[in-house]
Amino acid sequence: MTQVSEIIKTAPTEFKSTLQQKVYETLDALEIPFERVDNTPAVTMEDCIEIDEKLEVKTVKTLFLCNRQKTAFYLFVTAGDKPFVTKDFGKALGVSRVSFAPAELLDSMLDTKPGATTVLSTVLDTDNSIRVVIDSEVTEYEYYGCTDGTATSYMRLKTEDVLNKYLPYTNHEYTVIEV
Repeated sequence: MTQVSEIIKTAPTEFKSTLQQKVYETLDALEIPFERVDNTPAVTMEDCIEIDEKLEVKTVKTLFLCNRQKTAFYLFVTAGDKPFVTKDFGKALGVSRVSFAPAELLDSMLDTKPGATTVLSTVLDTDNSIRVVIDSEVTEYEYYGCTDGTATSYMRLKTEDVLNKYLPYTNHEYTVIEV
């Protein structure tokens, strides 16, 4: 069972990574409100049940994917309870099959560990080497639940703020697909 704090509306007083610090600095600069909780490590969607209840949100599932040559990278955001089928993803985008990118690339490119992947890490992708792909179902959510780049802090933001303020600020367009 995941232990979850009360809701917090401010950034942590100490940051666990460069990514986490950049996320909160960016949210502050863009005046994007958020609610967050601190929690025991949560790396699976099952671990997020108590977090979702506390924040009253559905945590999205964010996958870091790449092609076989490791030359094309994707952050795919989908509903937490939806299974990922590589064939359907590739068909929807018109790309060859993809697989999960190695943990070393997740760490070196996005300063993130497996289980804490978040679209908010686009703030570190300054050369736009990662393509953001979002399941159409997620774009319909009023609120967006995700990590802050760590497995020990989850947040709730307005989906429209993520799509229309945060991603444009990081110079990332996104592609919406139905899978």
